[in-house]
Amino acid sequence: MKINVHVLGRYGISSLLLAGCCHFVYAGQTIYQLRDSNGSTLLTNKKSRYNHLQVEKKTYYPDSNIHSYSNWGSSEASVLPSYSRNKNAYDSIIRQASQTYGVSEGLIKAVMHTESGFNVHARSPVGAQGLMQLMPATARRFNVSNAYDPQQNIMAGAKYLAWLLKRFNGNTSLALAGYNAGEGNVSKYGGIPPFRETQDYVRRVTSRYQNLYTEGLSTNSISPSPASSQGRIIASSDNYSTGSTTAANIQAAKYQRQIIAQADGSFTDAPAGSYATANATASAKIYLSE
Repeated sequence: MKINVHVLGRYGISSLLLAGCCHFVYAGQTIYQLRDSNGSTLLTNKKSRYNHLQVEKKTYYPDSNIHSYSNWGSSEASVLPSYSRNKNAYDSIIRQASQTYGVSEGLIKAVMHTESGFNVHARSPVGAQGLMQLMPATARRFNVSNAYDPQQNIMAGAKYLAWLLKRFNGNTSLALAGYNAGEGNVSKYGGIPPFRETQDYVRRVTSRYQNLYTEGLSTNSISPSPASSQGRIIASSDNYSTGSTTAANIQAAKYQRQIIAQADGSFTDAPAGSYATANATASAKIYLSE
């Protein structure tokens, strides 16, 4: 079978002229099957260049984000040492994206953890870029001009997740499968596609979300810490009672409430000696404005 390949446009292969049939998949593009005057079949993603030919079939191949990703360490929590300092560096953008598009902060961070290990310069062998590993077609779809810019990358990744969650009626597993393998493949197979990479991806992100980020972006330490050590005390109350009346604690504990100005400009009224863990905290946050 003789195949003439015409290289046109920025996509590399724009058309194939062949005297027979050929299996052709082009992610993120519509492929048109045209009939030439000599009876040959023409496959192209540039229909406008062949308006004189009859369209026999057109097929859209959704963009796919499937690519090999790193485990980023032997445990769910670990990342490569060189990027461990970045684990919380983008939390403010994640929070903004969450509020803008209504996607859980923890889910966005779990996807980022799995996709790039918090490496802002990450690039996969198939071209996925940045923290949320956006494929070029996905970046264009969400108007990203620089996929390595954290703000643009995270906002686009969250917007795509929001779109997928809406499409799949809030089913997080299907949304994650769509993020990795393309929404077309999820629809085609009626669920998580039978791709080992995608199935592993969904398990990995879900596990990190449930075990690391289900409480959002909280990264408080487990050890106790006096409230006065968090910042400058700007106001203090008299001792107050917790009101506990359990048999084990008839005598109510006493704490002194304080308003503390922290180094980052925020305020807290955490009582002295309070405890905080990844899953619970005794601290109460307050926000003051002039």
